[in-house]
Amino acid sequence: MFSRRERRFSAVDKSTGPAVFLRQSFAIVDVELRKVGRDPTEIFSRAIQPILWLVIFGQVFERIHGIPTGPLSYTAFLAPGILAQSILFSAIFFGIAVIWERDLGIVHKLLVSPASRTALVFGKAVAAGVRGIGQAVLIYALVFIMRIELRFEVGALAGVLAAVMAGSAIFATFSLFVACVVKTRERFLGVGQLLTMPLFFASNAIYPLAIMPVWLRVVSRLNPLTYLVDVLRGLMIQGGQSVHGIGTDFGVLGLVFVVLLATTAKIYPSIIQ
Repeated sequence: MFSRRERRFSAVDKSTGPAVFLRQSFAIVDVELRKVGRDPTEIFSRAIQPILWLVIFGQVFERIHGIPTGPLSYTAFLAPGILAQSILFSAIFFGIAVIWERDLGIVHKLLVSPASRTALVFGKAVAAGVRGIGQAVLIYALVFIMRIELRFEVGALAGVLAAVMAGSAIFATFSLFVACVVKTRERFLGVGQLLTMPLFFASNAIYPLAIMPVWLRVVSRLNPLTYLVDVLRGLMIQGGQSVHGIGTDFGVLGLVFVVLLATTAKIYPSIIQ
């Protein structure tokens, strides 16, 4: 038996067009954010690891002076990387919720609704992006307490907000893709744990591209986390610079998201098979 919200969602206009697509997508966003509202402790628990990285790892390497960070202190250089890490680690396990929803029969109900598969995946990606904003607020508060100089210009804050949402959407969509491929919670957890650390260490989150060996630099340029860190470093910290350029960073993130969205939407129905 459908709940009142599910009946309202299944009654969405079957016509096509941007307005209908957005209405379908934001119905999913509403459902996903209600889950966070019921258990907001998840956002705060996700902040523990970034605190340890900044307070312990950052402070220790600050004293070593072994990593060239230009005009920035190592802690200031690290802060955008840890924000990106927080986004990655939170979003990469987003797909396990879809496996739970399949086992509960929710995915079946969504797939027989008039909503397009792209709208279903896009809605979940947008919801992940909104959840990422909570992580950003916590990291900003921690960095401010540590007296790292932040940029508070409207343009810079808007850019960081857009980057956080884009990064969260990318890794959440990638997580959905993995969930559709592996289909079981046990396999998903194994693959998720396998992917997170290589993605993190094969990026410029904790050291600059310039000191990487050539092979790792090549891998890093293929890693979307590198471009997320780069744009955050250029917009978030006073004196921070983007190596690739803000426009290039957003262009790469946008392209990766579009490719992942199209691919995941195509295979999303296979999760019930």
